[in-house]
Amino acid sequence: MSSDRVTAAVASLVAAVAELADLDCDQFTHLELVELLGELEAVTWQLPAVGHRVIARLQREASPTELGAKSLGSVLTQRLRISGKEVRRRLSEAEDLGPRTTLNGQPLDPKLAPTATAQQSGTIGPEHVTEIRSFLGKLPMWVDPEVRELSEKTLVHVGSGTGPEELGKVAKQLATAIDQDGPEPDDRDRARKRSVTIGPQQADGMSRITGLLDPEARATLEPILAKLAAPGMCNPDDREPRTSGTPSQEQIDADDRSVGQRTHDALIAIGRSVLSSGELGQRNGLPVTVIVSTTLQDLEAARGSGVTGGGSLLPMADLIRMAAHAHHYLAVFDKHTNEALYLGRTKRLASAGQRIVLHARDRGCTKPGCTVPGYGTQVHHTTAWAKNGHTDVDDVVLACGPDNRLAEHGWTVQLRDGVVEWIPPPELDVGQARINYLHHPERLLAPVDDESAA
Repeated sequence: MSSDRVTAAVASLVAAVAELADLDCDQFTHLELVELLGELEAVTWQLPAVGHRVIARLQREASPTELGAKSLGSVLTQRLRISGKEVRRRLSEAEDLGPRTTLNGQPLDPKLAPTATAQQSGTIGPEHVTEIRSFLGKLPMWVDPEVRELSEKTLVHVGSGTGPEELGKVAKQLATAIDQDGPEPDDRDRARKRSVTIGPQQADGMSRITGLLDPEARATLEPILAKLAAPGMCNPDDREPRTSGTPSQEQIDADDRSVGQRTHDALIAIGRSVLSSGELGQRNGLPVTVIVSTTLQDLEAARGSGVTGGGSLLPMADLIRMAAHAHHYLAVFDKHTNEALYLGRTKRLASAGQRIVLHARDRGCTKPGCTVPGYGTQVHHTTAWAKNGHTDVDDVVLACGPDNRLAEHGWTVQLRDGVVEWIPPPELDVGQARINYLHHPERLLAPVDDESAA
């Protein structure tokens, strides 16, 4: 299909939607209205199939850099204005349901051809697709390809006549029939399932951890926790918490923490030990340690929160308590001028000092839409070093590795009133944001006159 026909097809679709939007529903009977909803749903179900083909080709051929982003996911997030979660879902579905080619360009069917065909015809919808892909994704690795394909065809047939909830029940029964007893789990299944996820920070500062440990990880943690999570060990309520040796009977008797709380406190002790050992070396020009920025006013009043290099909020009381255990990088700024007043650190290197100031000023990657926190960033020169750029604090910004490289392709990065701006080349300028507020949400609430002080 030529680009003109694509444009005409989309124009026709837009016109049809506009006509539907002006439709007078009062002219239909109730039965006809239900029928209309059914037809609209079937058409809606078909549209993602077009998107799968588009994304599949972009994945095969396109250079994200030429499209103005560091990855195809970033391209879709910026141009379609959809969430990262939705982008990941679409990319994953396109990988399973979009067309493929061999290395020499010969066409191949989608990985899940029956599902893709049914979706393109409008007989199953997004919820059906989710159920089918979830079923196939959870099948053990030992299941034969023929059984997988037959199972997929069965679920597509069932889904073509039932809703996703009924399909989910059938999928559960089918999984049980395939793996009634199941062989011993193998290394591939375990490796696929292993994960530890730290969730977003909640309003009270807490973060939920979820995941699955493989046998090696559990065996490694068991003796460590048996020592450090024992009653009386690593108790923050003790005046001098015991982190080595054996706790006294008094410490054991006074320990009223739950097992979960003792495990939590043991993990803090493990982290402190690793950070203070120096064995982690450096990352992006700084020793691996905790980096926190705050204001002088909050530090003196012991109130408010500092911002870590990972983008999380650290209450001032916790920051002060942490400072009693180890030397961390702490950048303190005057509330109104953002002038660096004090840099406390165990080793003084000019480049390290500049990086600390950048952590406090930028907090993370400055490219609009990028969520990479300070710990994952590099220093980017607003004027390239090869073009006589200076390594001054006012001439460098934080950017993640991919965005740092992207800036070499026609982007202009500048610092204006203490705020970093990314200006795209003319051919990629679609009116997108110039400033990344994700690491500085307070700037959105600040008066215009005070924005430079946020």
